[in-house]
Amino acid sequence: MSHTALLAMDLQLSHLAHMPADYLPHAVHALDTARAAGVPVIHVALRLRPGHIDAHPRNKIFGSLPSHLFTADDPGAAIHPDVAPAEDEIVVHKNRVSAFAGNNLQQILAAQDIDHLVLAGIATGGIVLSTALQAVDLDYRVTVLSDACADPNPALHHTLVNDVLTRRGEVTTVEEWARTLDA
Repeated sequence: MSHTALLAMDLQLSHLAHMPADYLPHAVHALDTARAAGVPVIHVALRLRPGHIDAHPRNKIFGSLPSHLFTADDPGAAIHPDVAPAEDEIVVHKNRVSAFAGNNLQQILAAQDIDHLVLAGIATGGIVLSTALQAVDLDYRVTVLSDACADPNPALHHTLVNDVLTRRGEVTTVEEWARTLDA
């Protein structure tokens, strides 16, 4: 029997500012669908230490960020209120691109006997891709919710969900996933 969790990834105010306006309702729908079906939701958010002492200057993504961004004191690092964690939902902070980076996510999943990860988040070319590839290498089943993922580059999103991620796991929409939960 498969034990599934939805990973709601990087749904932070700063990230959402660079996404199409029609994206957020899809993420909300994914969370509502999981909650209604009793699927555990785990929120994953980027959080760096003050002064970014955990971000090496050679890192192309994190090394050049202003040192106040994505810290506990940064208002833009907050999870958007429309997709905020419910009281009983787990929040995991990461310090690199993958949801597994710099935290105990794998331990939490093992303790909950989770073997199937459903991914929603931004950006498709960042956390979604990195997490999907690492999860498959760690022997998790992976489902990517194509409409609950987005990327600032729509062409990249299209290529990833139609050509790349389908080779590693399942790609579906929130509605199609909801029908499998009702079955």
